[in-house]
Amino acid sequence: MTSFSIGDTEFLRDGRPHRVLAGAIHYFRVHPDQWQDRIRKARLMGLNTIETYVAWNAHEPRRGEWDATGWNDLGRFLDLVAAEGMDAIVRPGPYICAEWHNGGLPVWLTGDGRELRSSDPSYLVDVSAYLRRVYEIVAPRQIDRGGPVVLVQIENEYGAYGSDKDYLRTLVAVTRDAGITVPLTTVDQPTDQMLADGSLPELHKTGSFGSRSTERLATLRRHQPTGPLMCSEFWDGWFDWWGGVHHTTDTAAAASDLDDLLATGASVSIYMFHGGTNFGLTNGANDKGRYLPLVTSYDYDAPLDEAGNPTAKFFAFRDVIAKYAAVPEELPAVAPEAPAFSVPLIRAGAWTDAAASAARTEHPLSFDALGHLSALVRYDVVLPDGRGGQLVVDDVRDLAWVSVDGVPIGTLARTRHDRAITIPAGAALRILVEDQGRVNYDHRLGEEKGLIGAITLNGEPLTGWTSTPLDVAAIAASDSFTATGTGPSAWTGTFDLDAPADLFLDTAEWSKGYAFVNGFFLGRYWRNGPTRTMYVPAPATVGGENRIVVLELEQLLSPTAAFLPALSLGVTEE
Repeated sequence: MTSFSIGDTEFLRDGRPHRVLAGAIHYFRVHPDQWQDRIRKARLMGLNTIETYVAWNAHEPRRGEWDATGWNDLGRFLDLVAAEGMDAIVRPGPYICAEWHNGGLPVWLTGDGRELRSSDPSYLVDVSAYLRRVYEIVAPRQIDRGGPVVLVQIENEYGAYGSDKDYLRTLVAVTRDAGITVPLTTVDQPTDQMLADGSLPELHKTGSFGSRSTERLATLRRHQPTGPLMCSEFWDGWFDWWGGVHHTTDTAAAASDLDDLLATGASVSIYMFHGGTNFGLTNGANDKGRYLPLVTSYDYDAPLDEAGNPTAKFFAFRDVIAKYAAVPEELPAVAPEAPAFSVPLIRAGAWTDAAASAARTEHPLSFDALGHLSALVRYDVVLPDGRGGQLVVDDVRDLAWVSVDGVPIGTLARTRHDRAITIPAGAALRILVEDQGRVNYDHRLGEEKGLIGAITLNGEPLTGWTSTPLDVAAIAASDSFTATGTGPSAWTGTFDLDAPADLFLDTAEWSKGYAFVNGFFLGRYWRNGPTRTMYVPAPATVGGENRIVVLELEQLLSPTAAFLPALSLGVTEE
């Protein structure tokens, strides 16, 4: 079997110097039927390794309900990497950030007050059980057992969060006890404090950066005096948030930085080679004083775009890599334009009035207290003596639509730091609250969602609430629409295709909500932008009749489902 180890100055493959040329593909952001295509295109760019995070909350959204099938079939993904003749790097966290909801940590783990990412005994019990599950998949696929896995990462940019060495030592012990024999790494941004806090002497330190390669590798070398230098997150783009712009990086500048890095002899993993999509409700959020939920697209301005097609950056990076390693002569086929057409949508009824189990309590229950993993909770209360006035909520997480007796009054948005709204007199108050995405880094991991804290009307506590969780995917699948309801409207339509095809659903004439094609949950849309299209992967479509369901929270400007010939990700910074 092949061996992989760390030498005095280089990685060694069967004792011979080896440079890792890797690219990140997150299996959980790509339709499984498209994994092979994306992996193969990485090889055609000149890469020899695929790197992936493991998203714990994708595999175990509820405690004890472990799933490693379908979208979560990490073993199959690694087998496809091996079938392409490539190596693999696995980064199981448990924390991954990745602009993924809750940083990859399950809500059931983060919501009970335990000290996260620490040597807290109860936290370590759950983390250890999770890692053992992952390593049951990874261990038999290590390179010395005939598989592709050459490196496994411990934690993730831990120096930006903490410095609990006992925690890191426990993760290493669990990893080794589970049969992981390949070299173990850590990654941190190249600052003295982060590199010192985020690793252990026995772990190989790597860096994360996207520019000033020579300078940052010099900082890394001070902390990793022997062995190969590696940038294991070479940031070639960036992510987008609702209400912002579509972030891009200059292709020539990114290629030049990559060239500088490779000229030093360092190894690299390009983050991202292919970003993919935050399908469903999987987007994370930023909060550095202002809450900013991230968009459904995770295009990342990567060498492969959101739909898996090569960009100018693909060819520029390929030219750089060809200076340092053999690059296949074959190029990816040019993708044809996607079908462009429009179909009418028919109003199917109100959908937030859908019958569901409800909890009646003095104060509203959070999503977490309800054990609710979907996007919405409906809160209802009888107004005392039919009075109106100033409604004040301690904290709204994250966006609330307020109505009285079925008449919309306005919204309260966490992004705007809203806390108060004036409501008219009436019999019943309804507040529909959306979890727009959980913060994916730092100490806001696991914070509760919903109406949080005290709620008052004219300074008096407002009590006697009904909290109703709404599972948007289940509602769309069951057509649970009420023809006489007064809430937001559901819309449906059908369209025919000659054969399965990638599609780009245009949401410019819609407001805010969720879209499904043949039951496949495309994700969230919002006129707030920048993203205009939703990517529909070809495997989610069929030859013949296809069905679209749109759960609109506000209003459609046009009751039409239009499809564009290509991605439209929004305006960019000049």
